[in-house]
Amino acid sequence: MALFFNMQPNKKDLFMELQVTELEKDIIKEILNIGLARAADSFASIAKDKVLMKVPDLELIQTNEISQFISGYEETHEIIQSDIKGDFNGTTLMLFSGNHVEMLSLVCLNLKGPYQKPLSAMQESLLLEISNIITGAFVTQLANILKADIYGSPPIYPQKDIAHSLKHITDVNPLFQPIIFTVLTHFTDHKGMVELPLFLFFDTITFNKILEIIRSYKFYEER
Repeated sequence: MALFFNMQPNKKDLFMELQVTELEKDIIKEILNIGLARAADSFASIAKDKVLMKVPDLELIQTNEISQFISGYEETHEIIQSDIKGDFNGTTLMLFSGNHVEMLSLVCLNLKGPYQKPLSAMQESLLLEISNIITGAFVTQLANILKADIYGSPPIYPQKDIAHSLKHITDVNPLFQPIIFTVLTHFTDHKGMVELPLFLFFDTITFNKILEIIRSYKFYEER
């Protein structure tokens, strides 16, 4: 999973530093881990296989690198988008590899054969439904932990131009080049042969809301 927080500087200070402590980053990672664990359980029940979760790593990338980062998956993965609405403004992108499409088609649809584009209508519907279940489990857990009124919209296939699909996230303040805060992880089956990348995008306002919630609920001792 890659979590992209659109951290755009304001007009007063274009080079504003990220006001996030290492402890707060750890808390965010732990919150995500809990949500991902629920999502992993949901995927395991669908795939009828044990699912392991990799602990997130944090790094920073620029907005203009997002399209290039995701485009590397477009030829080998099916991408499903679901927006997060309510108190938070976000988007999830779930990526299904060819191996996953083959496995899920066999388990859920009893369809055998190699992965190839374009998918059949049944396969497309299957991936949309699986994405709905997994992202729904993650968003529900996130809402419970942060006590936020959020929900996931019905999943869709995003437009070919990924950057356009994320304009509601990246164009919060188009005057400035945003900084993207990322958390990288993935699911793997027990054989460790395939992965299920999940990308989560939040805008600046949402990220600040999450920080305010963390600080107001005293998730950690003040030092």
